[in-house]
Amino acid sequence: MFHRNKIEYKDLNSRAQENYNYHKLSAVLADYGYTTLRLSDDWQSADCIAVHRDGSSIKIQLKGRFVLNKDYMGKDLWIAFMDRKSYNWYLYPHDELLSELELDKESFKFVDWFKNAGSYTAATLSSSLSKILGKHKI
Repeated sequence: MFHRNKIEYKDLNSRAQENYNYHKLSAVLADYGYTTLRLSDDWQSADCIAVHRDGSSIKIQLKGRFVLNKDYMGKDLWIAFMDRKSYNWYLYPHDELLSELELDKESFKFVDWFKNAGSYTAATLSSSLSKILGKHKI
């Protein structure tokens, strides 16, 4: 029997949300020539590896929202998340984006806070953050 009722993301537990996000991201990345490989143990902080048809690959940490984290620094890690308001997917190189944000601390006051706290997340994107993330929308 095929269940025809779509699920509500908010009704899923955290593990089911991670599975949901992985499959949704994999479908989006397929449009860009990538195949994803799920990792079972967050190898080097990555949830999956995306391999492009040209042979190149990227390590991806899958999130439910925008995030910066000191634990991800220096690991050549990309962060993927779907904005729950717009349903747009974003994929950004963690360290490169952090460097960009540091150049405009007036707009992104959370950068100094992040440096002290060690992590920063945003459930909704401000207009200035949406603008800088625009080039990372997939």
